[in-house]
Amino acid sequence: MKYRTIIEQDEDGMYIAARPTLPRCISQGKIREEAPVNIKDAIKGYLESLRKHDEPIPFPAVQ
Repeated sequence: MKYRTIIEQDEDGMYIAARPTLPRCISQGKIREEAPVNIKDAIKGYLESLRKHDEPIPFPAVQ
C-alpha cells in the first residue's frame, strides 16, 4: 500500500516525515533525503505492531 508522506523542516533544522493516515507514525532526518527513507522503516514497524495487536490497518487516503 502507498501512503502520502508529509515532510516539514522543524525549528532545529531537522526534516520530519509523517504519514497522516497512520497516526503517530513519524520519523526524521538531518537532510531532506533521509526523512522518506527513515519513514519507510517506521511504517514497517508500525504495521507490524498493528498486526501483532490485532488492530486494523488503515487504508491509504484516496488521492
